[in-house]
Amino acid sequence: MNLKKLISLKNVVISVAILILIWQIAFYFSSYDKALFPSPKMAFDALTEMIGNGKLFENIKTSMCRFAAGYISSVFAAVTLGLILGRLPKVFQYINPAVQLLRPISPTAWMPFIVLLFGIGDVPAIVIIFIAAFFPVLLSTVSAVGNIDPIYLKVSKNFGIKQPELTWKVIFPAAFPQIANGIHLALGTAWIFLVAGEMVGAQSGLGYQIIDARNNIRADILLATILVIGLIGILLDGLLKLIEKLILGSWGGDV
Repeated sequence: MNLKKLISLKNVVISVAILILIWQIAFYFSSYDKALFPSPKMAFDALTEMIGNGKLFENIKTSMCRFAAGYISSVFAAVTLGLILGRLPKVFQYINPAVQLLRPISPTAWMPFIVLLFGIGDVPAIVIIFIAAFFPVLLSTVSAVGNIDPIYLKVSKNFGIKQPELTWKVIFPAAFPQIANGIHLALGTAWIFLVAGEMVGAQSGLGYQIIDARNNIRADILLATILVIGLIGILLDGLLKLIEKLILGSWGGDV
């Protein structure tokens, strides 16, 4: 492990330690009943309990399967459509107003219609994730394609490179760094709305576990689940950065 990684790990440990310390101080001076506002130790005890009975890993597995299905399919669809629309600016100028109209609407606002169409279960949460990730990736891809240096296209034309090779071998690699920013943004948004979708449209998963803990007045389990959700979010972001570096490295870019 190099020095840069050690420093980064140290920063994470210190940041988490400070957060837990603030939590403990707030608990110590709080006038709320501990059943409503538990201490860090109570939350960690609840975490141990969930690990012991297998409930936590079962819900993590369920949530991750939903997230993978919704997020990966959304990124694939948005990048593909964005690469096409980015090369058709006159077409996109008619589509963009509709995109800008739909983009600010919270994906959970569509939940009644999603449940009406797909029922209760995995599909509504997957659809929520798809919607949450789609627009950031689509718009970043269209913008990235539009900002490509024209020299790439001129050189490609001189070498006789045509579609679809032009898109996947020239345009996509050149636009990828900016596309990756949209994919990063979409990751956090999609993870947030996975939990929100499971809280209102599922009978399993981490979001449902939060609702179940609230209904059973188990604030310790609720806070432990929140910590797990945050930790998984950090791990997903780190994994995405690693994948991005591997892709850029394979193309000879800066990593």
